[in-house]
Amino acid sequence: MATTEPAAILPTLDRLGVKSVPSDVDAPKVAALWLDSLAQQVSSNNIDGILSHFTDDAWWRDMLALTWEFRTFHGATNIRKLLADRLAPAKLSSFKLTSAKFESPYPDLAWILGQFTFDSDIGLCSGIFRLIPTADGKWTGFTFYTNLEDLKGFEEKIGPRRNFLPNHGKWKDEREREKQFLDKDPTVLIVGGGQSGLDVAARLKLLDIPALIIEKNARIGDQWRFRYQALCLHDPVWYDHMPHMPFPPSWPVYTPAHKLAGWLEYYAEAMELNIWTSSTVTKAEQDANNEWNVTVEKADGSTRVFHVKHLVFAIGLGGNNPNIPEFPGREEYQGQVLHSIFHNSAKDHIGKKVLVVGACTSAHDICADYVEHGVDVTMYQRDTTYIMSTKEGMPRVFGHLWWEGAYGPDEADRVDASLPIWLNEQLHKRITVEIAEADKATLDGLKKVGFKLNYGHEGGGFLSLTRRRGGGYYLDVGASQLVIDGKIKLKNDSRIKRYTKTGFEFEDGSTFDADVILFATGFASPITTIDRICGADVASRIKPIWGLSEEGELRTAWRDSGVPNFWFMMGNLAWCRFHSKHLALQIKAQEEGLFRPEARYV
Repeated sequence: MATTEPAAILPTLDRLGVKSVPSDVDAPKVAALWLDSLAQQVSSNNIDGILSHFTDDAWWRDMLALTWEFRTFHGATNIRKLLADRLAPAKLSSFKLTSAKFESPYPDLAWILGQFTFDSDIGLCSGIFRLIPTADGKWTGFTFYTNLEDLKGFEEKIGPRRNFLPNHGKWKDEREREKQFLDKDPTVLIVGGGQSGLDVAARLKLLDIPALIIEKNARIGDQWRFRYQALCLHDPVWYDHMPHMPFPPSWPVYTPAHKLAGWLEYYAEAMELNIWTSSTVTKAEQDANNEWNVTVEKADGSTRVFHVKHLVFAIGLGGNNPNIPEFPGREEYQGQVLHSIFHNSAKDHIGKKVLVVGACTSAHDICADYVEHGVDVTMYQRDTTYIMSTKEGMPRVFGHLWWEGAYGPDEADRVDASLPIWLNEQLHKRITVEIAEADKATLDGLKKVGFKLNYGHEGGGFLSLTRRRGGGYYLDVGASQLVIDGKIKLKNDSRIKRYTKTGFEFEDGSTFDADVILFATGFASPITTIDRICGADVASRIKPIWGLSEEGELRTAWRDSGVPNFWFMMGNLAWCRFHSKHLALQIKAQEEGLFRPEARYV
C-alpha cells in the first residue's frame, strides 16, 4: 500500500510575508532568548505556552527522547497531543544552547539553526531547532528535534570513562576467553558481521552489554572482499565514518571495496568485538519469556546453543538473498546465468558476449569493467534509472554536512536528522534540479541513445529512492559516458518474454543471444532468511521493513520490529553509524529496567 504523503511546504519568505532578512542577525542572541523562554514553559508543563513559540504548521521530530520511537509530528494539533501525553512524564529540564547560526540555503529560505542539550527523566539528550522570520520582524519555531544521547549513569565507556588500569600479560587470554563466551552466554547475539553488525556490537560493548557476532564468512570484510572486483563506494568518505574510529585523513574520498574490507576487519580487532567467523545461525526459537535459544554451527560441524535475551539481524536490506527474476524456458538456455553477488571480474568472461540485466549501480560498475577488459557487453534496462554524477552531485547533496571543512560526522548526522524527511525531500527537489542542470550534457547524451531516466521519487533525487527501495539509481563515475559512446550497448525497447537456447526472446518478438546472462537486479527480502532461521510464525509478525511511514520515518529498522527482543540493524555506513547507538540504547535501557517496550509512543 502506498504511503499517503503530507503536503510538506518549505517556509519561503514569500509564504511568510517577509521581504528580506538581514544576514547579520545576532543568531546566538535570538536563539538563546527563544530557547530560554521555551524552557520556562516546558518546566511549568504549559502546553499552550510551548505552542506559542511555534508556527501552526511546525514540525517536531523525536528519536527516543520522549517517545522511545522515531516519530514526526506535524502541526499544532499533533504536537499538542504529543506534549499532553509525554511532556510531564519525560521531565525535561536543563536546556542549554550550545551553538546558533544564521543559514540561508536559498535566497527565498532563511532560518536560525540552534543546537542545544537537555535532560529527560532518564537520559542526556540533544536537540536542534530552526527559527524562521515572521512578517512582524520576530523569529518563531518551525522545526524542533529531540534525540536521546545517553542514559544517565550508563554512558558509553569512552574518554574519561575508559579503562585506566594497566594490563600486564593478561589481555590476550582475557580477550580469548571473552570471545569464546566460556563463562556465560552473551546478552545479545548479532547475525551478520558487516558494517551494521560491527557498529551495533561496538555500541553495545561500550554500554557493557555482552554481545556476540556470528559471521558465516571466514574473515570480517569478506562480504566486500568477494564482491565484484570493480566495486567502489560512491558515497564520500566524510559520510562513511564508523563509530569512534574515523577513517584516517589520507583516506580516499571514494573507498574501493577491498580497502573497506580490510578496514572492517581492523575495526573489529581494534574495538575488541566478539566474533565467531565461519559460523552460521541455523535456528532461533523464542521462549515464553521472549528470550531466544539460538543454535550456532561452526566450520568443524560442532554446534552450541546460546540462550540470549536479544537477537539482532544485521543481514542487510535484502538479507543477502539475490533477486533473480524468473522467466520461462530457463532449462533451455545453454549459457551461464549468475547474479552480481556471485560475479568476480570481467576477466572471467573475456571473449564472450554478456547481457547484464539491470541498469543501476552494480549494472553500471560491472558493464564498465567489461568494457575495460574488451568484453562485448549489453545493458538491459527494465525501468527508468536516476543518474547523477558524483562530481556534480555529491558536493551539492552532502557538501553542507559531510564534507571537508564541514561538520564532524556525529554533528552532521544530527543536523540532517533535525529536518524531517518530508521537508528534507522538498529541499532535495531543488538540489536535484541543480544537479540535473550541471549534468545536462551527460543526461542529454543518455536520452539521445534511448536510456530511460527519472529524477527520483517525485523529483527528490537518489536519497528519495534509497529510502523507499534501497536502490534504483546510478551515481555516475564514468559508465554513463560509455553508454553514450555505445561501448556499453543498450537494450530497453521490450520486456523479456522467455529464455531461448542462446539467450532471451522479448515480447516484441526480438531475440538476443548471449554467452552469459548476469542479473544485477538487487536483492529480495530479509524475511526469507528470518523464516528459515526463526520460523514462519516469527516471520509473519515482523512489521513492514524499509520504506517510509505516513510520518516520513523509515519503517522498522533500529527499533520495534513487531517481535519482542528481535531487532533489525541495517542501512548504509552513515545510517548504521548514527542509528546503531539508538538500537543499543534501547537494549541497554531495557536491560537496566529503564524502559519497557509497551511504553513506546506509537
